[in-house]
Amino acid sequence: MQTSLKLTVAAAVLLSLGACASKPKPVAEETAPVEVVDTTPAPRETVEETVVAPTGPLAGSLDDFRVNVGERVYYDLDGYRLDSDDQEILKRQAAWLASYPKVRILVAGNCDERGTREYNLALGERRASVVKDYLVSLGVDPSRIDTISYGKERPIAAGSDEQSWALNRNGFTQIVSGSTS
Repeated sequence: MQTSLKLTVAAAVLLSLGACASKPKPVAEETAPVEVVDTTPAPRETVEETVVAPTGPLAGSLDDFRVNVGERVYYDLDGYRLDSDDQEILKRQAAWLASYPKVRILVAGNCDERGTREYNLALGERRASVVKDYLVSLGVDPSRIDTISYGKERPIAAGSDEQSWALNRNGFTQIVSGSTS
């Protein structure tokens, strides 16, 4: 008798657990007819204006540069050529820098983990120099731009796969000093 009671209880527990584990079917929502209401305000002699606070980064801030302008260009394996997307980012950087003439930047050339340390330091320097040269060609004073190569020493993506390597092959523009006001 006790064995059949245990089997009955076990079956009840399994059935209740099975019911909890199933995903419920979506419920179709019923839609009621929508009444159209005229929300045109009545004519008034004075109109109140609503001031909406700007959203997003403050113009001229580091976040503005990072979010709205772009701080990185990316390179192909063993390459340092700027493609059209990179050139657009650098054009935005040059325009932003023209608006804030006291700002100085540092352009860092970065590589993925493949290759020797020496090879990647040299390639990173070429990548940083190409960015500087392009910004100068767009009118940025070269005395405002310093360059450095970090080679493969400062990856932004961990991993030894193509996606990580592609992210780590970049030229990074960083604001180092100056006033944006």
